[in-house]
Amino acid sequence: MEKRDKMKASLEKNLPTVQNDRPIELDKDVKDDYEFSRDTYRDLINTGVRSLDVLAELARESEHPRAFEVLSKSIKDIGDTTEKLMALQKTKKDLKKEADESKRITNNNVFVGSTTELQRLLLDDGEKDNVIDVDT
Repeated sequence: MEKRDKMKASLEKNLPTVQNDRPIELDKDVKDDYEFSRDTYRDLINTGVRSLDVLAELARESEHPRAFEVLSKSIKDIGDTTEKLMALQKTKKDLKKEADESKRITNNNVFVGSTTELQRLLLDDGEKDNVIDVDT
C-alpha cells in the first residue's frame, strides 16, 4: 500500500494548480487601460482627420513649403496613430489568447516498470490476485 500512496502523491504533484483566481481578460486594470487607450487613440485620429481639411486649405492658399510640410507630417502622424490603435487591438487579443491557453494544462506522467508492477500499484490489495504475471 505504501508504493500506491507514493505513486498517488507523485501523480498529485503534477496536477494543475490555480495560480490566479481571476483571468487576465477580466482584470479590471487591463480592461480600464485598454478602454482608455482606445478612446484616446480614436479621439486623436478623429481630431487629426478634421484638422486635415483646414491644413490642406491653408497650404493651398499660402503655397508655403512649411505649410505643406506640416500637412504631410500631420498625415503621417494620423497613420502612425492608426497603427498604434491596431497594435492595441492585437495586444488585447494576445492577452486573451494567453489567458485561454493558461487554462489548458497538460501534464504527462511516465511509469517506468513492467505492466505487472503497474497493475499491482493501481489495484486494491484484494484484487492483486487478478494480475496477469508472465515471466519472460
